[in-house]
Amino acid sequence: MKVLVTGSSGHLGEALCRTLKKNQVAFVGIDLKVGDFTTAIGTIAKRAFVREVVAGVDYILHTATLHKPHVATHSKQDFIDTNVTGTLNLLEEAKACGVKGVIYTSTTSTFGDMLTPDKEEPAIWVTEDTPSKPKNIYGVTKNAAEDLCQLFYRNHQLPCIILKTSRFFPEEDDKKEIRDTYEDLNIKANEYLYRRVDVEDVVTAHLLAMDKVETIGFQKYIISATSLFTEAHLKDLHQSAPSVVRQIYPTFEAIYAQKGWKMLPKIDRVYVNTKARKDLGWQPKYDFQYILACLKEDKDFRSPLSIVIGKKGYHEEIFEEGPYPVTQEEKNS
Repeated sequence: MKVLVTGSSGHLGEALCRTLKKNQVAFVGIDLKVGDFTTAIGTIAKRAFVREVVAGVDYILHTATLHKPHVATHSKQDFIDTNVTGTLNLLEEAKACGVKGVIYTSTTSTFGDMLTPDKEEPAIWVTEDTPSKPKNIYGVTKNAAEDLCQLFYRNHQLPCIILKTSRFFPEEDDKKEIRDTYEDLNIKANEYLYRRVDVEDVVTAHLLAMDKVETIGFQKYIISATSLFTEAHLKDLHQSAPSVVRQIYPTFEAIYAQKGWKMLPKIDRVYVNTKARKDLGWQPKYDFQYILACLKEDKDFRSPLSIVIGKKGYHEEIFEEGPYPVTQEEKNS
């Protein structure tokens, strides 16, 4: 078996390549940037390059993308070239070369404005059936790429699974208010309640999807840490999150107090991973209960894989306002 990993110099791409190598699975890693696991340098926006690297592979793990942090530094055309045209090139060549299946790494960001309830409304219960309402070019192009995957399955019987991942990047939060209010690991620990996943669990989901893609054919799955919140909690979560967390995790306040940490005053959405756990047999390890157990023992709650990969950043330059620039539209949203 031979696997093509796009974006092999990025967080997830490297994590996948490291795991494939550990499992003695042959792979080709492609990226625009040099990396320890990148075997070919080039852009997926160029059809000839894609044709060259797809030849002879059995599966494609497509993680390469322009991300939200690039919205303020790249043009809309750049996003279309990479996220849409690049995906189309991969699908066309996958079809032509008889690739057995494509796993496309998408994002919960495609839900966009659906994730922001009004002040008096309950938090949003986010499943694969939640409508997409992208709020920037990143979300628009990722959504379009998802549609291309569905089209190639419908019209050409190319098996495709879409994994809509929540946050797994190790970089600081882009919002200054959040960075000023919480320690970085405090922010990330809170997010495991509703909108974060460890990169090790993301890798596991991709490998399970690759194993099952030919049987499943086409599906979309939310990939986020398992949350113990239920729909009955949604109203209170958006009004007083600590009270709900206290009900489910009675020890959290004492553990947080020892660290000098704080819980979010309210939570606006909950990503539901039930379908991925059921269909893929996915069992994510890193959830809020795991985080609390690590904190109680004064242990690092990050996976060894996330630690060894570390921060990569999204830009060469350093920005005064944070880890990456934010457009005025994003500031106002």
